Amino acid sequence: MRVLMLSWEYPPVVVGGLSRHVQALARYLARQGNEVVVLCRHTAGTDAQTHPTTDAVADGVRIIRVAEDPAHLLFERDLVAWTLAMGHAMVRAGNSLIANWRPDVVHAHDWLVAHPAIALAEAAHVPLVSTLHATEAGRHSGWLSHPLNQQVHSVEWWLANRADEVITCSAAMRAEVAQLFELSEDDIHVIHNGIEHTDWEVPQDEVAAMRARHGRGTAPLLLFFGRLEYEKGVQDLLTALPRIRRSHPGTRLVVAGEGRHLNELVDQARRAKLLRSVDFVGHLPDHTLSAVVAAADAVVLPSRYEPFGIVALETAAAQTPLVSSTAGGLGEVVRHGRTGLAFAPGDVAGLASAVREVLDDPEAAAGRARLAKSRLRDDFDWTGIAVATEAVYRRTWLRPHPPLGRPKIATGNAFGP
Repeated sequence: MRVLMLSWEYPPVVVGGLSRHVQALARYLARQGNEVVVLCRHTAGTDAQTHPTTDAVADGVRIIRVAEDPAHLLFERDLVAWTLAMGHAMVRAGNSLIANWRPDVVHAHDWLVAHPAIALAEAAHVPLVSTLHATEAGRHSGWLSHPLNQQVHSVEWWLANRADEVITCSAAMRAEVAQLFELSEDDIHVIHNGIEHTDWEVPQDEVAAMRARHGRGTAPLLLFFGRLEYEKGVQDLLTALPRIRRSHPGTRLVVAGEGRHLNELVDQARRAKLLRSVDFVGHLPDHTLSAVVAAADAVVLPSRYEPFGIVALETAAAQTPLVSSTAGGLGEVVRHGRTGLAFAPGDVAGLASAVREVLDDPEAAAGRARLAKSRLRDDFDWTGIAVATEAVYRRTWLRPHPPLGRPKIATGNAFGP
């Protein structure tokens, strides 16, 4: 099949897990004999002079990376306007593409590419498939209180209702999307994210070097890695850390990642007099991150909202013990007592207790980590995920789409009765 994918991030532009997901899916679809084109962007803050539009092939995937327009728009300040400008650049590049290459299906990844994906699917007269990786309401615990929240939600609703087929990464996300966007769960496909677990194997000398850099002798070393946003729950981990250190003196924490919540987390650690026990190391290159994961006694994922939880798969690939909340897709990925230990989102006491259990019985924790790794090849293999995605492409058809009005915005909590 000829597949046109649109994503607002694609390596080396990495914001979160979406980038890795789209790259792996595109590569494995191409390995199966499909002709895949990914329409994406250069890093924010560039323009057509510093980073002109490029068209190249890597790993069997044709990647068209569009340049930003000259307008002074910043992602952090002008999100909707910046997104529309990016979409306009993608439409122009996409129109040039489909003049000589007509896809069989257009696949949109998240709301930021809704406008160009819908426009190009209609221009090519082909079906539109949408994967919704998260929702604005979910990220804000159901509240759509500000104009920006409402704008993003309404674009998500439009994309979900305009698509010919909808995919989510977990059953929890399927239920969330169905409720928020007035769809039937029976019409939504669940296809889990995947992992290439060999990428997380690191020589022991490099693991030891990371342990020496961030640890203190034999004292326990904990790790969080991911985006530093409120919904990731790192604030709960910092709150639990003094309790953990009372029973396991000297325990240290590495926080790897970037995001809007960084300054608040650093301030919280300072107020709790934890700055000497917490290393905020920012975004780490893949190989360095793999070594830190392997060096940790446990990875802790305290998410309050998590559509899937690919970090849990990456932790399993490194065969490191895992402690995670049961938020969203994490409740499907992590089997409590078998592949990791789990606690309710926001339960600081439960988090501290689970971490202490891992540190008190490292042999049992290692056994759970081994079982978690053994599941990867059967349950989260990218070949199977690509096969399932291609099956969705082949079953989709160009449905009639009457004009859509604006969705109603919940005045209270969107997840309420």
